[in-house]
Parts: sequence; C-alpha cells; structure tokens
Amino acid sequence: MTLLNTPVVGKRTALMTPIGVERMGDVADTLNNPDVLRLENLDTDLLPPQVALDTTREQVLDDDANSYLPFFGHDSLRRAATALVERNGGLPAGTYNWKSQCFISAGGLSGVLNALLAVIEPGDEVVMTSPTYVGLINRVLLAGGVPRYIPMKVVDGEWRLETGAIAGVVTERTKAFLMMSPSMPTGATFNRHEWEAICAACVQANAWMIYDSAMERILFDGAPRLNPLHFPGMQDRTITVGAASKEYRMIGWRVGWIVTPIAAAEALSRAALGNVVCTVGIAQQAVARAIEAPDDGIERCTREWQARHDYIVRVLRPKYEVVAAKGGWSLLVDVSRHGLTGAEASRRLLAEGVAATSMENWGLENTRDYVRLVFANEPVLRLSTLAERFQRAIPA
Repeated sequence: MTLLNTPVVGKRTALMTPIGVERMGDVADTLNNPDVLRLENLDTDLLPPQVALDTTREQVLDDDANSYLPFFGHDSLRRAATALVERNGGLPAGTYNWKSQCFISAGGLSGVLNALLAVIEPGDEVVMTSPTYVGLINRVLLAGGVPRYIPMKVVDGEWRLETGAIAGVVTERTKAFLMMSPSMPTGATFNRHEWEAICAACVQANAWMIYDSAMERILFDGAPRLNPLHFPGMQDRTITVGAASKEYRMIGWRVGWIVTPIAAAEALSRAALGNVVCTVGIAQQAVARAIEAPDDGIERCTREWQARHDYIVRVLRPKYEVVAAKGGWSLLVDVSRHGLTGAEASRRLLAEGVAATSMENWGLENTRDYVRLVFANEPVLRLSTLAERFQRAIPA
C-alpha cells in the first residue's frame, strides 16, 4: 500500500546537529590509507590496564555475565565507581550509598543523557561552556533543554573561562549546569577561581550540577585536580558522570557510571531503566578491576599524551594559532587569521592526509573558526610530518 503522505517525524531532534566527527571518520576510513594521520576521533592506541584485558577474556565464558541482571549494574562495579567518585571528590568513604546512589550506564554520554532526563523539563536552561562537545549539546536538546553558554577565551595561548559572563548566562529558567574539566574539545581545565565562580552561580540558581568527569585525571603541567565536589554547597547538587573510555582507555567496553545525591536518585533510576537496561555484561567486572588496580596506567599514559600534545604545539606554533590544552586528548587550532573556516581548513588538511574535525556547532558562532586535533591516537613518530602537511594545506 502506498502512503498518500509521509508520516511526520517528531520535533525533538530538529535542533540537533551532526557532530562532524562521524562524517570525517567515515571519509578517513574510506580512504583506506595508513599514511593518513587520524586526528579526528577520540580513540587512543594506548592499551587498557592488563587486568581489564584478562578479566574481559574470563567474562566471555562466564554465564553470569550473559544476563540482564543486575539492572542497575554489577555490585562490584557500583562499589568501585562510588569509591572512585568519593576519592576524587575529597569525600569520606561511605558518603554515598552505592546501592541507591550509583547507576551503571552504557558509557559516559548515556549517563549524561540519563541525568538530564532525570532533572530537567522541556524548556529548562542548561549552562555549558563554549566551545564544548556537540554530543553534550545534542543531549541537552534531546532532553528538551536549552543550552546557554559561558564563553571561553584565549589568554596567552590557553583557554580561560569568562567568569564575568556567568551572571548574564544564568536566568530564572536555569535548571542545571553541565561542566567538564578537562573539557572536550579544548582540553581546558578550570582553575580554582573559575570553579568557585561556576559553583557559586550554581548554588545561587539552586540548580543541579552534572559533572562529566571522564578526563579529570588526565592533566598536564601540574594543572590543579579540582572538581565541583570540592566547593561549598555542591555535594547535595552534584551528579557525577564517569566513564572507563578515556582514563582507562576502555572505549569499546561502553561502560560508565552515575553517582548522585539521594534527592535525584529515584528519578535517575527510572531514567536508567527507561533508557538502556544494563550495559555490556562481559565488560563490567573488567572495569571494576581497572578502577581498583594498583597500576591503572593513567599517570604513565598521561605523560605520553602530553608528549604528543607538546610536540604538536611546538611544531605548529607560531605559524598557526594553536591553543594549548591543559589536559585531555585534544586541542584546537584557530584558522580564522588564515581567512578560513574550520570546515574549509578541515577539507584542505584531509587532502594532505590529515583527518581533523571542524568545530562548527560546538557552541557559540565563533567555534566555526577552529579545527580539532586529537593527539591520543598518533605517536610522535607519525606526527613528525604534521607541520609540513599543515604548511601545504594552509600556507603560512
């Protein structure tokens, strides 16, 4: 039977945009050229902790792992994730009840969406930074929220938050803050003054803080290890979302966690059950053991990632306006002074064998001026040709 009219799709996704990474990744894959520098996607070539690999192999043959149960995640992982959030937040052990205040998610972004669905209503405003990962922006939109952006600015070649702009961003409709430090895509970290301003505004607005902690220990050059739980008034309003993907290099395991104040726990449990019931069973015990491993490899891998970052900054400056990261897996290059948008620079770079994602839609309008370079997946030896490829693509 032929339909007379095409059914109408829902409006919920109308404001959501492509993230760019999926398109650039597909194009780079299609080239099937090992000489292409894969700087577009947040992958890494550094292996997970050995205990995680060994445990995963064991779990494939364990019938208990081949189950929907427990719905909220395996007990060992919930205990480990809760203890991790307490340690990183400077809280006493036992601050949270892992049985009622921790939920395992299918990666960090699934956890972010669950948190948003639990605490905001359509039309509520969510405060974020700009630039920020468009996947976070899209989840705010998917939950019916309205993103509101605090601008980041470049000061002495690094990102700083425009704290003076916070008051103009927060309104009577502000329901949540969604923050990440180090941030994607900038690698920016908030210093104490910036966190104090953010947290004070969050308390003043009586809003929730959804804290994406995916990279909080991947810090360069002694950047301070701070998170919102360190600041007054934040323990009862901070929902911490973590993941094994970045710090533990366990991207394919798709495991994350949410640790929440008790006031949001019931709502989060319903969102968790209504979204993804049980993440990958064979992965959860491996993540629990990675979290508890005496040698999780985070410090060692961070040194390697910083060496790659520092190399890129050194070889591209001063011809290109590289904004240094203070942590994380990526940095941005401002191509506007070359008369280019990020999209055009991305096309030119790909022609020279550099896959890099343009940043339009990753926040305010000026994000269109940037391309992102991910340094987590390419060793320095392969990066040795980066400067000459840039020079051919964007003559400076």
